[in-house]
Amino acid sequence: MAELAAFAARPETSRGRRIAESLPEGRTEYQRDRDRIVHSAAFRRLEYKTQVFVNHEGDLFRTRLTHSIEVAQIGRSVARNLGLNEDLTEAISLAHDLGHTPFGHAGQDALNECMQAYGGFEHNLQSLRVVELLESRYGAFDGLNLTFETREGILKHCSLKNAAKLGDVGERFLKREQPGLEAQLANLADEIAYNNHDVDDGIRSGFIGVEELSQVGLFARHLADVRKVYPELKDRRVVHETVRRMINTLVSDLTRQSRENIAAAAPRDIDAVRQSPPLIAFSAAVRSEQQELKTFLRRHLYQHYQVARMASKAKRIVRELFAAFLAERHLLPPEFQRRAEEDPPRAIADYIAGMTDRYAIREHRRLFAVEEH
Repeated sequence: MAELAAFAARPETSRGRRIAESLPEGRTEYQRDRDRIVHSAAFRRLEYKTQVFVNHEGDLFRTRLTHSIEVAQIGRSVARNLGLNEDLTEAISLAHDLGHTPFGHAGQDALNECMQAYGGFEHNLQSLRVVELLESRYGAFDGLNLTFETREGILKHCSLKNAAKLGDVGERFLKREQPGLEAQLANLADEIAYNNHDVDDGIRSGFIGVEELSQVGLFARHLADVRKVYPELKDRRVVHETVRRMINTLVSDLTRQSRENIAAAAPRDIDAVRQSPPLIAFSAAVRSEQQELKTFLRRHLYQHYQVARMASKAKRIVRELFAAFLAERHLLPPEFQRRAEEDPPRAIADYIAGMTDRYAIREHRRLFAVEEH
């Protein structure tokens, strides 16, 4: 690992774990966090949770797992160039979607609707709940007992009402402070990976085309460069080369602008970072291009009628599962029946949020399909 800057998070000065443990041998505290995340059941389930396209719609579309790995790769690259802690950045990146529902944002929206009378549902808070409570692997504690800095990074945003219930990781929202730079970085690495790989998957699906995307400045500029340098290049290779260059532009701009912001603020340590405005950021010009790309994807991909059909079906599955379990708690698996004794709606939300796309479809079929004889 490159030498850490003074303002980077350092494992030896970590605010620690909720339950004290002996120091790890042969690895740092943040490396231990990363390893626990990778070995968790929630992380493995990301392989079968969707990004935009339902898992069984095609083998080559991104899943939450491949997306998380791509976020970690981007995050580590920028962290290395800024003198930040790569291991912490990687741990946050790999954990940020652990609480995501099946069926992407459609599943989250449906579960949030179901939970409106019971405190709502937000996948960001659910990711924290997974690592603090729901993972069951260790004898000494529930969850993964991660360091404060990793947990802080997982919780990207939070209402003041919820923050007041979360103890140490909720304090910064109440105090209007920023998280460490590694957490800020993981958030924007997520944005880079999400937007650009949705471009790739959208073209692969046939729902958006290269010529349509040529309306978007960031894509058009790099597509023109690719066609100029490789006039004979065809089809998928043109797309891959264009997306690769887009990601490189965004990563380079993020690194350059963040370095300037850090130099101007001159934080002496991570505590000073928390008192500063956000320092990891794109330049104004590239931020505008990113917004244009987001707007295009929302209108032409996320609102495409075939995506809308998948989303409608997904929402119906989630709503009907929730209603069935709320009406008849004995339909839940034993572990969640026990949890439901204390808070039935939250236990049901935990169960549904932990499902993969195909498991949710299968569970819905078990409960609602009429068997033919």
